[in-house]
Amino acid sequence: MNSALVIRAGPRALERIRRDGLDPAMVDMIPGAAGGPKGLGIAGLDRVLFTEWLPRAPRTRHLVGASIGAWRFAAACCADARSALDDFTRAYTEQSYPRRPTRRFVSDSAREMLRALFAHREEEILSHPHHRLHILAVRGRWPLTRDSGLHTSLGFGAAALANAIGRRHLARFIDRTVFHDARGRPPFIAVGSLAAPADVPPIRFDAFHTHTVCLDRENLRHALMASASIPLVLEGVSGIPQAPAGVYWDGGIIDYHLHLPYHRSEGLVLYPHFTDRIVPGWLDKGLPWRRASGEWLDNVVLVAPSREYLAKLPHGKLPDRKDFARFAGDDAGRMRYWRQAIAESERLAEAFLEFTRRPDVGKIGAL
Repeated sequence: MNSALVIRAGPRALERIRRDGLDPAMVDMIPGAAGGPKGLGIAGLDRVLFTEWLPRAPRTRHLVGASIGAWRFAAACCADARSALDDFTRAYTEQSYPRRPTRRFVSDSAREMLRALFAHREEEILSHPHHRLHILAVRGRWPLTRDSGLHTSLGFGAAALANAIGRRHLARFIDRTVFHDARGRPPFIAVGSLAAPADVPPIRFDAFHTHTVCLDRENLRHALMASASIPLVLEGVSGIPQAPAGVYWDGGIIDYHLHLPYHRSEGLVLYPHFTDRIVPGWLDKGLPWRRASGEWLDNVVLVAPSREYLAKLPHGKLPDRKDFARFAGDDAGRMRYWRQAIAESERLAEAFLEFTRRPDVGKIGAL
């Protein structure tokens, strides 16, 4: 493995790699984190995983994503995954906004991007022979049962303060919703109905009420839109078919880096990530003591760009949402930078394939 990649693993995953190597047949779940443009920075890794490495061992696999993670995985579920992933990175890169866009403007742009990428492909995505797509979003509780400038600002301001006191307090403001493949639940949901109607108690595996809703052709794009609807940047999404009534927002608010009970999965969980740490919720980013650890990560293999790799990128980092402000008035410059980062990510793919050919367990860090 060259210096482009860092690999971390939980104890069960590490023991299995030590014994059997790393083979695609071992993998039955793949998480996709929220993080906006950071997803472009690992585009090469996505391409090699979904178009070359995983297809070597066809089997049922659960793709669980929030925000851009869900959009990446929807593309990966298309029949021509390579073309769909390339179309996604191109469309995301070519976004363009005025200096002070309204929430409506940004939401309309996102809906148009979804339409261009996935309209009339819903059945194709949801009937993939091996992939099972699961999308994470959040639903507002009081005082976030409606979306307006005042209610949303005050509600999420109070939610941020509550979260700073303790992550469990965030559950007073939002619930988790898993929009899941109708053919099977993700392995981290061990109990409950696959399509819980509004009058069925939600699942609980952590502090948050977790509702489950079956994906179908009517609600797929609604769920993808909700999963990426950043409060105060985009409008909340309501009226999602088959889902409990309410306003839905970005799944990363609860599940920023998707710290879920992966240990319930019998196989390995392969996590192509932007960073070598797992931050539970978006509001935990500035709280360095909020880092995922413990039993839930026992069977996880996390693959991420190394510090050496990042240092050699333009601006020394992956693309991120701040680039819209950093390059305000210079869309061409931002797009050029993002395309460079996408091209460089092929080095991540090469490093990953090299590691799978000759796993060096001594270079795997603890997760």
